[in-house]
Amino acid sequence: MKKSLFLLGLLVCSMATMAQTETADKPESWYFKLGGSYFIQTAATEFPIVNGALPNTDVYAADGTTLLSRETNHGSFGEGFRTGLTAGYRFSTRLGVELGVNYFSSASKTMVETTNRLVAAGPVFATGKAVGKIQAFDVAPALVLFLGESHGFEPYTKVGVIVPIHGDLTIKTNRTYTTPAGIVTSYAKDVVKPNPTVGFLAALGTSYKLGTHIAIFGELEYRNFTVHGKTKETEVYTENGVDKLNTPTNFRPDASYSASHVDYVKQLNTGSNHYLFNPNTATTNVTTDTTRPNEAMNDISSYVGISGLGLTLGLRYSL
Repeated sequence: MKKSLFLLGLLVCSMATMAQTETADKPESWYFKLGGSYFIQTAATEFPIVNGALPNTDVYAADGTTLLSRETNHGSFGEGFRTGLTAGYRFSTRLGVELGVNYFSSASKTMVETTNRLVAAGPVFATGKAVGKIQAFDVAPALVLFLGESHGFEPYTKVGVIVPIHGDLTIKTNRTYTTPAGIVTSYAKDVVKPNPTVGFLAALGTSYKLGTHIAIFGELEYRNFTVHGKTKETEVYTENGVDKLNTPTNFRPDASYSASHVDYVKQLNTGSNHYLFNPNTATTNVTTDTTRPNEAMNDISSYVGISGLGLTLGLRYSL
């Protein structure tokens, strides 16, 4: 991040210096851009732990205990669609600033997957998948350097920052439990709220005039930032389609407040509300139960990457 900010500052200074050497040959002006983008992921990283499960795809043999294969799940939530509205102000023929407001919806990513794992006597086997998806609104201020117009085309570059203002990571987990009495299907929806963060963007684009005020534009944009979790809440839990969020079951014996709510921290210690430090020895669900069940459970804050390379196409209207 420090390296990215240094490069951003260096480029901004260079652009400003170049702009000062230009003589404005047209008045200051406002413009507005409406566009849509698709991003592909870059800089894939290992996904975080999901409800105590490592970010792996595991396949077990018929006995449910012999591991046949394991693959670590990597990815970036930078892949997906974005729409946005941008206001720009042009100081001269070369220099301008922009402020974009964007909505981003990532592609769904498999974070954890398990096939035929023995989870309880009976025997009980579990097969399931946890899939994550990010939706967010952000603002993106940027400095723009226009490179000169020729035959209606005007290329430009810009650098800036990305500031998420609202969003979350939604993790949907579907499991099938095979028991001697039959099959039970469960569904859980966890929503992770993020801590504040700032990202970096750089873009190369061009516009093409269709008229005095109207132009089309295209941009190739790179962006990179990470998001750390602040809280997590299990909003939905069902078994065979029946709400069991606040009801203990054989497959989710702990239905307390702490089982559905997490506050992320940098460090776990003896003061933390976590099963490793204050376990509820009266029960057997050792992966969730604490002696403070009416408080949110504490867990180590993890992060996900939102880096991508995208193409934006749209319309520009100049005043």
